[in-house]
Amino acid sequence: MQDQFERTQRLIGAAAMERLLHAHVAVFGIGGVGGYAVEALARSGVGTLDLIDHDKVNLSNLNRQIIALHSTVGKYKVDVAKERILDIHPQAAVNVYKTFYMPETAGQFDFSKYDYIVDAIDTVTGKIALIQQAQAAGTPVISSMGAGNKMEPSGFMAADLYETSVCPLAKVMRRELKKRGIRQLKVVYSKEKPVRQDDDSENVVIGSNAFVPSAAGLILAGEVVKDLCRGLI
Repeated sequence: MQDQFERTQRLIGAAAMERLLHAHVAVFGIGGVGGYAVEALARSGVGTLDLIDHDKVNLSNLNRQIIALHSTVGKYKVDVAKERILDIHPQAAVNVYKTFYMPETAGQFDFSKYDYIVDAIDTVTGKIALIQQAQAAGTPVISSMGAGNKMEPSGFMAADLYETSVCPLAKVMRRELKKRGIRQLKVVYSKEKPVRQDDDSENVVIGSNAFVPSAAGLILAGEVVKDLCRGLI
């Protein structure tokens, strides 16, 4: 056991710790939600992480994204996250993809090699393609629903998509995935009504803060860790 994971191993046991150290997890979207998910997965001892995002850090990210600092503005988010992960867990393998995940780029990824997939991307079309590809490969996937325009971090929870309510993004995803024959999907969502009501455009700029996306990201990571260690704890 590596000393840095001693407290984790005391909680989950040696077999589960070994499972995490040999797990391969892909995180799509390294922003306000995905950045915190990646951080928690690295600190939990996940041994191999694939990071997928095409964006660079900009000033507007500083209010909520863990990788956003004045010193990282202008750098690719995946590069900043990789450097941070390796400073946390030097033995980890971190693969970065400067890719905007959409149906047109889905073929770049072999989902069968992953033990788990985290969907923290923003676009509905990308989320649908990602979930379809994961389920076709038989790979577990967890998807973040709307974290913007909200003020209550304690409202987030994990549930099946078809048990969700209130969240506008979850409503859209339920409708679209039902059309495609996908009847089950683990998500993290909140029943809090949006503080602001924006239109349904994928390009609209929504409001956000330092404490809501982070809460969603940490819950995502917690669910991944628990699922990977299921039966071992």
